[in-house]
Amino acid sequence: MDTPTLRIKNVGQIADARVAFGDLTVLVGPQATGKSIFLQFFKLLVDTGRVLAHLKQYGLDWKKDSTRFLDIYLGEGMGAIWRKGQSRIFHNGSAVDVQKLVSRQRRNKDESMFYIPAQRVLALRDGWPRPFSDYKAGDPFAVRDFSENLRLLIEPGLGDDRSLFPQTRRLKSELRNLLNETVFRDFELRVDEDRPQRRLVLAPSSRGRPRKPRGSLPFMVWSVGQREFVPLLLGFYWLLPPTKVSRRGNIEWVVIEEVEMGLHPTAISAVLLLVLELLSRGYRVCISTHSPHVLDMVWALKIIQHHGAGPEKLLELFDVRATPNVKSMAQRVLGKDARVYYFDQRTQQARDISSLDPGASEPIESGWGGLTEFSGRTADVVAGVVGGSRE
Repeated sequence: MDTPTLRIKNVGQIADARVAFGDLTVLVGPQATGKSIFLQFFKLLVDTGRVLAHLKQYGLDWKKDSTRFLDIYLGEGMGAIWRKGQSRIFHNGSAVDVQKLVSRQRRNKDESMFYIPAQRVLALRDGWPRPFSDYKAGDPFAVRDFSENLRLLIEPGLGDDRSLFPQTRRLKSELRNLLNETVFRDFELRVDEDRPQRRLVLAPSSRGRPRKPRGSLPFMVWSVGQREFVPLLLGFYWLLPPTKVSRRGNIEWVVIEEVEMGLHPTAISAVLLLVLELLSRGYRVCISTHSPHVLDMVWALKIIQHHGAGPEKLLELFDVRATPNVKSMAQRVLGKDARVYYFDQRTQQARDISSLDPGASEPIESGWGGLTEFSGRTADVVAGVVGGSRE
């Protein structure tokens, strides 16, 4: 399998970042180190024709100027991150002229990458996806495009049932049960059509009760985790069609920024199992994260692969029974390549820490990009206190 690469130099906070993508690629590092900028440029390079066509469709004009374009694409004020004469991009080893990239007409308008931004909660207003045109011209393309995709998904309806979760046709039963336990707590995600404006609500489960929901909860009274998770769930619905076709259209890549946003660790586990489902269906997945939970999973996956353990061990991580359905999914995941890159705030460079070796001499690698640093320090302090009290 080819190894796609992207290198960005002297762009915003990034002095030099080169990433060779695996089947699963995880970016870690402190805030404001350029992870989102890196991933959004990747989206632009993969889907240039579609991005340009979509912006023009809604009347956005950058007059073939790359700085104006970046203000539109990345968000207002972001054109300043590009330093003329210094900023450079290399995609799969070839230099990219950004000025020419945004000036030419592109024939290919198919989408190859589905991008789920960190600001995904903005996609829902009063519990319903906002159309692309509902945003300001200076709002990032990734947010507007994601929101529009969700609108196109649910406005026609997702079957005869007004319930969006759970649905027997969507997601494996093991995944649905895990999401119910960790996120929805026996509430259903439903479409409320009893008002002039449709909206998503949470309603007590209708199993064994009348179909019409009672005591439904509107979007603004959901828990923070539920508000953050529902747009993510709908993104997974988009990517996991309930048909014999394993993937949607021409989509090859999936980007999920800050996959853990607003979620309890048990809910993060459920989301990571959905990520494994994406991998098993042949998507290449890129994740940015500040959660050690994510790297715990990647580390365990690598150990399981290295020792030739079976898919049952991978499923044990998630406390999921190894039914034939999820066991075959886990078996496919064991054949995937996972890589991890640390965006260093001090050097402004990206470093490959894919080995995730706890015994590495380099603290950045042994501490998995700083995500386990506090836990390690806590253990040392506690051990010192306990040891001292025994003397």
